[in-house]
Amino acid sequence: MTYTEVPGARVPIRMWTDPAAVEGSAMQQLRNVSSLPWIAGLAVMPDVHYGKGATVGSVIAMRGAVCPAAVGVDIGCGMSAVKTSLRADDLPGDLSRLRGRIEQAIPVGRGLHDTPVDPSGFHGLPTAGWDDFWTRFQGLAQPVHFREERAAKQLGTLGSGNHFVEVCLDTEDTVWLMLHSGSRNIGKELAEHHIGEAQKLPHNQGLVDRDLAVFIADTPQMAAYRNDLFWAQEYAKHNRALMMALLKDVVRREFKKAKPAFEPEISCHHNYVAEERYEGVDLLVTRKGAIRAGAGDFGIIPGSMGTASYIVRGLGNTAAFNSASHGAGRKMSRNAAKKRFSARDLEEQTRGVECRKDSGVVDEIPGAYKPIEKVMDQQRDLVEVVAKLKQVVCVKG
Repeated sequence: MTYTEVPGARVPIRMWTDPAAVEGSAMQQLRNVSSLPWIAGLAVMPDVHYGKGATVGSVIAMRGAVCPAAVGVDIGCGMSAVKTSLRADDLPGDLSRLRGRIEQAIPVGRGLHDTPVDPSGFHGLPTAGWDDFWTRFQGLAQPVHFREERAAKQLGTLGSGNHFVEVCLDTEDTVWLMLHSGSRNIGKELAEHHIGEAQKLPHNQGLVDRDLAVFIADTPQMAAYRNDLFWAQEYAKHNRALMMALLKDVVRREFKKAKPAFEPEISCHHNYVAEERYEGVDLLVTRKGAIRAGAGDFGIIPGSMGTASYIVRGLGNTAAFNSASHGAGRKMSRNAAKKRFSARDLEEQTRGVECRKDSGVVDEIPGAYKPIEKVMDQQRDLVEVVAKLKQVVCVKG
């Protein structure tokens, strides 16, 4: 579909979905964002739904300003995927051992490694700049300095919620590895610190929603936030790279006879800020629940723990600020999903997938998400499909 324009306060709201199907609370958030004095454009992806601060599935372009709550507390959250040389026939009938090995190698939930993982121990994992990255930790906001050891031990860990590690098959029965995670607790604490700082600033006192407080260019507060933001985005990228290295090691050990090989990694943020230029104007583009889909850019759009996911290539649609959806998008809150569905429902909806099927992850049931096929159909002018994947193993926190 092509987008529909809905009137906004200062800029039109471009929507790659039916505006009538968007919940009222999310539409109000979009209108609130469109009222900001610094707004240059607002694009809404088909996975749009209500979020804290700003709508998930929105792309917010601003002139000389950035809203930390619109980035969210999981700075740099995103996806990574790798195509392997393994085939479906290489996989055992019982995948529980493989799932167990993955869970042993990659801590989940609030877990962390006993000692920081040394990236130099993995073949093919780039380590250039690693020491410099950690040296910069002491340049972050002072309130997080005591978290350095924890941050180091959480690098290469999954987290919880909608984060996952999966083994998938494409339509030609080739095995893929895929994972979803972000900047862990250190990103959350940095985000919360800066959101609080932004809300204290005089220019934010008259906003329609205090969660839309912004930092303005050429101020000390903006400089401090950008420093911490870009460090956290780098942390998230390192976190996924290290997890993928750990996952590859598991696969090498478990399928030693098959001698698995791995193609180059595809990786993309979907909660982040980028400096981009449109129509000759330099903008700060915040993608909250959206990926960059510039012409030729590879991206990953997952469904849920029981449905398809897609490897895509961007078409470079500037009306959407070169963006696309980050997934299927929730159609109900976590609390609503827990009330509506049971562990038995989860077992039925994830039939054929080796995964947790207990009440602790019922809020991640496929029925709580929008149909991924419809979401993909609504963004045919944003991306083209390169591969369609279906998980056979899914590890949740």
